[in-house]
Amino acid sequence: MSSFGPSTATDDEIRALLGAPRVWAVVGCSPRPERDSHRIAALLRSRGNTIVPIHPAEDEILGERAYPTLAAAREDHEIDVVDVFRRSDQAGVHVDEAIGIGASAAWLQLGVIDVAAAERGRAAGLTVVMDRCPAIEYPRLGI
Repeated sequence: MSSFGPSTATDDEIRALLGAPRVWAVVGCSPRPERDSHRIAALLRSRGNTIVPIHPAEDEILGERAYPTLAAAREDHEIDVVDVFRRSDQAGVHVDEAIGIGASAAWLQLGVIDVAAAERGRAAGLTVVMDRCPAIEYPRLGI
C-alpha cells in the first residue's frame, strides 16, 4: 500500500483493475498525442480496454467519441474506471461523479492527490488508486 494508507488501492486491487479488460472513462483526455492523458488512453486501449474520452471541447479523441461529461458518457457506456487527468484541486469533483454514475473505481493519475476524495470514494465502495500511472504499474506488477 502507498503512503496514503487506506485511502488508496493495494497492489492486489491495482492488479485486478489492470489485469482484465474494462471500460475506462479518461477525464481530461487530450487530443494531442504528446500529452500524457492521450498516451495513457492509447496504452489502456492497446491492453484491451475500451476508452471513453471525457473532454468538453472535443468530439473525437483516439478515434473514439468524446463526451463533455461523465454523465453524458454514462448514457452510452457502463463505465468501470474513471481515470482522472486533472489538477488535484479538481479531482474530488470527478471522484464524486464516479460515485454518482456507479463506476467501480477511480484512478487519480501520477501527481493527482486528494485524500479526502479518495476516502469518499472508498467509503462509497470504489477502488481508489491515487498518484499512480498505469504505464508504471503494468511493468511494476508484471502484468
